[in-house]
Amino acid sequence: MSNKNSQNKHEIVEKNIGLMAILTVFAISFGALVEITPLMFQDDTTKPVDGLRPLTALEMEGRDLYVREGCSNCHSQMIRPFRDEVERYGHYSVAGESVWDHPFLWGSKRTGPDLARVGKRYSDDWHYAHLVDPRAVVPESNMPGFPWLAENTLDTSLTLNKLKIFRDTFGIDSRTDRYDGLGYGSDEELIADVAKVDAMNDGKGATEMQALIAYLQQLGTHLK
Repeated sequence: MSNKNSQNKHEIVEKNIGLMAILTVFAISFGALVEITPLMFQDDTTKPVDGLRPLTALEMEGRDLYVREGCSNCHSQMIRPFRDEVERYGHYSVAGESVWDHPFLWGSKRTGPDLARVGKRYSDDWHYAHLVDPRAVVPESNMPGFPWLAENTLDTSLTLNKLKIFRDTFGIDSRTDRYDGLGYGSDEELIADVAKVDAMNDGKGATEMQALIAYLQQLGTHLK
């Protein structure tokens, strides 16, 4: 008798699609909360790794170009903790490297190789040649070329605002381990950084190619 009653209770859920959907959503939501909520309070996932520094003005614009040109559609920035990935790309990615990265550019597709540790692996000249004509340096590549990046002058009209928003959002104070001895605390320091970009190429300003290469060259270099 008890088995029959138990079976009937299950049938109430199994034969009611609406109730089944509600309980399924509840179960998934509860499981997600149990898995995700603790991570919001762990230092490993909420605090920057030692050595992480803010992006320079040139790198910040390079990141936006990376997004604009859709690089994350074919390249991931997430090395998983598996032997084959670590041996090919380097140390697996950790959450503390991405706490200032909004939106995240982890990607989910690898038409091309992962770029999480590409910084300093190749020279600026190699990146330039690869971005202009990928098959000139990697014959089997199916990546399209981006020659216009070398021709376009970088638009820095919004760069200062981007740096200020970044600084104020994450509460970044002046840092001695940043770049070229500059800090990140005052508006004057940010203005000077943007001025350096505008002064490149004999005062003509940096190209989009230089900005994208600068962004690529810092990827994965902060983890000690």
